[in-house]
Order: sequence, then structure tokens, then C-alpha cells
Amino acid sequence: MPERPPPLPWRSPTGSPPPSPNPGRFPVVGGDRPVSGPSRGSASVPVSPASGGPSRGSASVPVSPASGGPPRGSASVPVSPAPTGPQGPGPSDPGRVPPLGPPISALPAPGDAGPAPAPLASRRRRLPVVLAVVLLLVLAGVGVVVARPGPVAGWLGDEPESASNAAGATPEPNPSDVLAGPDPNAPVPTPDGVRAALDPLVGAAVLGSRVNVSVADVISGQTLFAKGADDGTVPASVTKLATAVTVLAAREPGYRIPTRAVAGAKAGEVVIIGGGDPTLAIDKKGYYPGAARLDDLAAQVRTALGGTTPTSVTVDGSVYSGPVYGPGWDADIPTGGSGGAVTALMTDGGRRDPGAEHGAAERFAEPDLAAGKSFARLLGVPTDAVKRGAAPAQAAAGGTPAPGTELGVVQSPPLIRMVDIMISESDNLVAEALARQVALARNQPASFDGGAAAMDAEVAELGLPADEITLSDGSGLSRRNRISPSLLTDLVRLAASPDHPELAGVFGGLPVGGWSGTLDERYRTAPGTAPGAGSVRAKTGTLTAVHSIAGLVTTADGRLLTFAVLTDQVPGGKETAQPALDRIAAALAGCGCR
Repeated sequence: MPERPPPLPWRSPTGSPPPSPNPGRFPVVGGDRPVSGPSRGSASVPVSPASGGPSRGSASVPVSPASGGPPRGSASVPVSPAPTGPQGPGPSDPGRVPPLGPPISALPAPGDAGPAPAPLASRRRRLPVVLAVVLLLVLAGVGVVVARPGPVAGWLGDEPESASNAAGATPEPNPSDVLAGPDPNAPVPTPDGVRAALDPLVGAAVLGSRVNVSVADVISGQTLFAKGADDGTVPASVTKLATAVTVLAAREPGYRIPTRAVAGAKAGEVVIIGGGDPTLAIDKKGYYPGAARLDDLAAQVRTALGGTTPTSVTVDGSVYSGPVYGPGWDADIPTGGSGGAVTALMTDGGRRDPGAEHGAAERFAEPDLAAGKSFARLLGVPTDAVKRGAAPAQAAAGGTPAPGTELGVVQSPPLIRMVDIMISESDNLVAEALARQVALARNQPASFDGGAAAMDAEVAELGLPADEITLSDGSGLSRRNRISPSLLTDLVRLAASPDHPELAGVFGGLPVGGWSGTLDERYRTAPGTAPGAGSVRAKTGTLTAVHSIAGLVTTADGRLLTFAVLTDQVPGGKETAQPALDRIAAALAGCGCR
């Protein structure tokens, strides 16, 4: 079978200035793990597989726990390989988050990965990176424990405990390891072995007539299985992997989206300017942990206005343009609980009730005006005095304060946290907001078309085959999207590159089979799926007749693989299609495939 292009030989990373310090409350894991990475892929992970040790002044990869997935407030756990039972171990306390593994510098250097695979005789370009297995191992589960020690307020962006509470707290005991990690020296599966394991499964009738698959070894990059691997396929929510990689590349992990208030042209007029933060909350009861809040912004405005009484609120959402619903969306998406109108100002992802379960939330038809009315109530302004409009240019003279004068600003959680939320909960409104951030970073219109074009351009700039991705949105709700399975496995490998440490945030929110997020209830009871519990970390996608999964899996021998399976002509429902997909990943987890 044809092979994918071999990776370039390992090169020692060159020195680079350390990244900027972490702004705000977002936690730093250990003293050397900054949230914000160096600019646009210019830095290298400071550990070479050949050396196994850090360089002076080096910083480890930015990593964050996932924020969501049922139950709310829990985090996805980077665990791997299979647990002792088919269901995997359960959390001892669902409100607590497991620690990350040891710093990269503490991980073992991989052994000889074997001879480089033969060059691929096709149109695909060579992936211009050297894959850092050390990075993927720390993200995929080396040294990770599943005892869920806490507390977690800092991890989730909540307000830290008071000094008095912290002083009287009982120290958490050290957790014990319950799952082993992948082995970088494990034998590489053979293409013949993988083919023997997967051929009977990819041909399952319940998956339909188009089942496109890519499986590759993470360390060597060798293609182990390819079936329609370069063919564009409707990806559904697996699109969010591309959204995550491109926004982290374009904006970097520590970027925060502002929501601002300025003085209007008339005395007492307050203009609230939406910057595109879908996690914005009204008060402490918001849906997203650690979100910026309108009550904080209102307090800043009242202070800035002094004795001036607010009389009206104008909502400026002009940073976004175009339609609020995506091209290629099914007719029921705006009202079905998982989608909604995409506007630059909204609270709680447009939800009417922040306490509603994910995926079943009724959304405002005009979330920008709904947020503006909530802001007006906080300012004591009648809701009938809320309208859409544009913020005035800042004036040197005029009223007090002068028109355009900033009255307050609140900032979203860092993008790395929002990427976690998007992937772990498969949050479509967050995904569309992040796609627009790619557009804004590339000076494109913040619209569905602008975001899709900017993501395509970002993929090309990252050195990946952009002719294998065609997007219409960032969430995967559009049936017009096309992504090849091999591009998805390339994206996973690129996120491990020493040239792109800022992309490592993609892994923090990946659901774990039988444990978290959209894989919480999978790999538990369906026949043939048990080996995937705790061994599969992947993003899933589901539309009518479309089912997909892509991510990482650890084999029975401990070898780390990346895989993608996309189907877009499924005859039945998810009850039969999802277990069939899970059996493919579980087969990789359960065999050495040699």
C-alpha cells in the first residue's frame, strides 16, 4: 500500500525567547507552563528526543484541563491505555480534576522508531515538521493519575479561595497511579497487521458505502492504514479539530476576547461593543466557568460615569458580518438545542437558561439584543431603551465623558480554555466564535465565509494540504464541509510538532473513551468496544447519515497512533453507527497489530 511521506530527520531546536507571562487568573501548571505560546510557530519545544533533557530557560507546552462534558465542571482526563474493566475507572469525585503528567523534561526519550517509511508517490506535500512524541505522550497520558485531586477553582477559572479558607483547608493526599502510559519504545504495528484488524470492521454495512479511514504512527509518521484517506468527506463536529488548530495558530493560546463599553454620542448613552465572546455571562450564575461578566462591566461603567445617570444602551455587534445562521445547516439546527444565531454579543452561548443541559438549550433568536437588555437592567436602564447601533469615534471634546471614551472592559477566558470547552462539549456556538477569531487575525470579514476562508488559508500556511479541506463553518454543522481523514491525522501530528508548541492545547479537551465528554457513555457496553475505554482520546461528529471520530489511540503494546474514520452515507442511526466506529478504534487499542 502507498505510504505517507516520511517525517524530516530530528533537528535540535534553536534557542528562542521565553513566551510572555500568563495574564490574568488562568492557571499555570507548574512554574514553567505558560498559557500563551511564542508567536506563530516560531518557537520549539525545548526537549529533543535525542537528549531527553530541557534547555536553559525553556518552557513546557501550554496545557489546560477540559472544562466541560457531563457533568458540568468536570475535566477531560488524558488517560491511555485500557483500564482493567470494560467501563474504565470512575472518578472518585466528579468535581475534581486530575493533574497533568510530569513536565516534558522528565519524560523518557523515545527509542529507535525504525527505518523511515517509503516516500508517498502522490500529490500530497511532505509534512514540514518533526513530530515530538514526547509532547504527545505527556498529553496522551504518561504519568497521569485518575484520582481527581483538587481543588479545581483555579483550573476552571473561578475565583480563588479566600486566604482564610485556603489556610484552613486540609491538604489533598497524593493520588496513586491507576493507568499506565504509552511506551515510546513499543513496537510499531505493521500495515499488514492493522489491515487484518480493520478490514472486517470498515466494511460493516451499518457504516454505509463511504467509510474513509487514515491511521498513522505518531512517532514515525508511517501510514499504517489508508482507505479513501485523501478523499474529502463530510466531517460533522470533527471539524472542530481544524477550528482548534487554526485558532491557536492564528491567535495563540493566551489571547482573550474583550467586551467593551464606551460613551455614546448622547449624554447618558452607553454603547456595549461585542468582541465575539460567546462565554460572556450576566452574573455568577453563567454557564461557562470563569467567564467574563456583564455585572462586572456594569460596575465599571457606573464608576466611570460618576454622577451621570445612564439613560440608554446601544448594542454594537458590527465586528461580525453576514448571516447569523450557517450555509448548509439543517433546518432544525437554530431551534434544536445545539445551534443558534451567531452574533458578536451574546451571553451563555445565547442560552435563555444558563442552567440548561448542554445540547438541549433553547437559544435567543436575537442574542445580541437579549444581552443588551440584560446589561441595561444592570445599569438601571429600561429595556425599551435598548437598540442596535454603532459606537461613536472617540472625540477629544464633547460631553463628560466624551463620546467614544472607554467606560469599562471585561475579558474572556484565554483561547486555550475556550478550545477545551469547544472540543470537550462539542460546543457549536463557541466553535463559530473561534472560527471568526481566525478571520479577524487574518484581516478577513468575521462571517461564515470569512472564517471558513481564513481557516483554509491557515491550514495552508501551516504546511498542510489545503486542497483536502473545504469549509463553510467552524462547528461542523454544515453539510458543505469536506475534510480528508489524512488531513485530520496530519493535524494531530502537527499539534505535536516542536515548531508549534502553541497548538498543544488541542489535546487538553479531547474526550476519553468511557470517561469524559462526548465519549463518556461510549466504549462501555457495546460488544467489541471495551479495549477503547481509557485508550481512545478523540473528537466525535454526528449529523443525520454522518458519523465520524478522530484522535489518538494507544495499542495493546503501548504504541501511540493517530486515526480518523469518516462516514457520510450511513443508512441507519447513531445506535448502530457509533458502536461500529468505536469497534474500529477499539481494535487498534486491543491489538499489537504486528
